[in-house]
Amino acid sequence: MIDDDTSPEAKSKSQLKREANALQEMGEALVKLNASQFNAIPLPEHLRAAVAAARTITEHGAHKRQLQYIGKLMRDVDPAPIQQALDAFNNRNQQATTQFHRLERWRDRLLSEGDTALSEFLTEHPGADSQQIRQLLRNAAREAKANKPPAAARALFRYLREVSGGDGTEEKP
Repeated sequence: MIDDDTSPEAKSKSQLKREANALQEMGEALVKLNASQFNAIPLPEHLRAAVAAARTITEHGAHKRQLQYIGKLMRDVDPAPIQQALDAFNNRNQQATTQFHRLERWRDRLLSEGDTALSEFLTEHPGADSQQIRQLLRNAAREAKANKPPAAARALFRYLREVSGGDGTEEKP
């Protein structure tokens, strides 16, 4: 036990509990990662085994106990590199989502505004094939008029993703 007289920065019981809960939440995040992300995170072997075991447990109470055990193991590990890796995965997911929404906005603008939006898109993406985009726009309009599934609109989205490179570096439309 830490004596208050010898340690001016003694942590309160509440602070220790918050830190333990944060480590347990980090462990839960590790359990929720897909296999490739999980394998990319630097973990000690005993912690990796505990997280792998938690992935296979389906019973609620046992799963919760395993998560608590992972939190306990995390107390002996430096959490900074693990948190950095988790943050990097979250950042990539956010960038991918941002890119997806940006392309959706372009597709919607192209479908609703036509040539004005097309000229802006071609200015931003000079390598894009204007004839192919116009054909996809005509097909999408024809499908919408006939109340058919939006196959051409989906094809337009795929083409926009291909042309933009999917890197998320361009500004919003």
